[in-house]
Amino acid sequence: MKKWTNRLDEVSRRDFMSLSALSCLGLGTTPLSFLNNKVSSPLLNNPTAKNVIYLYMSGGMSHLDTFDPKPDNEEVSGNVKAIGTKTDGMQLSEYLPLLAKQSENICLVRSLNSTAGAHAQGNYFMHTSYIQRGTIRHPAMGSWLMKIKGKSNDTLPGNVLIQGGSGHPREGFMESKYGPLPIGNPKEGLQNSTLPRTVDEERFKKRRDLAEKFNKEFLKSHNKKQVRAYSDLYEDAIALMKSEDLKAFDISKEPEMLREAYGNDNFGQGCLLARRLIENDVRFVEVNLGGWDNHNNIYDEDVLPKSAATLDKALSTLLMDLSRRGMLEETLVVVATEFGRTPVFNQNKGRNHFPKAFSCLLAGGGVQGGQVYGETNKSGDEVVDKKITIPDFNATIAYALGLSTDHIEMSSSGRPFKIADKGRPIKDIF
Repeated sequence: MKKWTNRLDEVSRRDFMSLSALSCLGLGTTPLSFLNNKVSSPLLNNPTAKNVIYLYMSGGMSHLDTFDPKPDNEEVSGNVKAIGTKTDGMQLSEYLPLLAKQSENICLVRSLNSTAGAHAQGNYFMHTSYIQRGTIRHPAMGSWLMKIKGKSNDTLPGNVLIQGGSGHPREGFMESKYGPLPIGNPKEGLQNSTLPRTVDEERFKKRRDLAEKFNKEFLKSHNKKQVRAYSDLYEDAIALMKSEDLKAFDISKEPEMLREAYGNDNFGQGCLLARRLIENDVRFVEVNLGGWDNHNNIYDEDVLPKSAATLDKALSTLLMDLSRRGMLEETLVVVATEFGRTPVFNQNKGRNHFPKAFSCLLAGGGVQGGQVYGETNKSGDEVVDKKITIPDFNATIAYALGLSTDHIEMSSSGRPFKIADKGRPIKDIF
């Protein structure tokens, strides 16, 4: 044993002894395959993006009616027309006319493939790169970013979730301070963020000092994750209450014309709020748009056409707004969904779940616009070129942010996890 370990380099010997100690002490059962991973920095050199605006299409957006239309196959297209763009060879659904004018800024990824065909599992997989298990909760991308890089603005949260559902994995096994701050209605900003009228600064200080006095011994003797989480949240909330940066949450300060351009709905206003937050050094903002689970009458005006119009207006305005402010180059805009929809219509004139082939979108953040990555066949039910997995897609986001996909974080149970599991970034699109 000694001769074998002497042949290892210094880092490998240290890894082996550390992992052996963990196993022997009962702190974890780390697989030996991780011995092959050198201890390295969690950061990559020269990131292409500083921050992310992540737009999640909840319910499973139909790729055939948005990013990957099939106009030459009427059985699949449902008579939805494809429209040309400024980019040769790139067509979009007629439901996205405004986005078609922004084609030089976008990269369509048409070759995604998943193994999760149910909403909860698909949502979880897209956000974490891991299959949902009952024994552990994995972190979403924003929490990985916070854990590795920390906040850019000392008072504002670094990770925000707008209109997010209860199924969002949030910080997973990481401490809650890395999780997203939830915002319900973006038009109302951050609620309960100022002192009540009946409490002045002096009275608030006395209350705070008294609370700290009572809590001092408890915090000292119970230095645990859950206790630290409460303490961190309390301190962050106080700092934010007194900060001028709190105005970042107030979209009423934007010109009325711009607010209308984003769309007078929660998703459009959420995208506007996302831009304001990114502008104030919030690293990761996710905005959720539901309404894509179209099993019935998919082309009724209040079903897919309505959701697509909402996305089209908000996304195209967001890209123009970021570009005009010189922020698109450093901001990666992501449009993601848990899976696509079936090429064959069901008996209710809708489309069912289809994880085998679907599309997402990337823009800005160092990604080369005006391109299509990957391809599906004429029916849209099979990836025929450059198939990628969800972990690959998430690894691409991590790569843009300068986060190493080989970096390992240990869960509280001593198990090792990576930011995108076994995914590898699509470097060709940068």
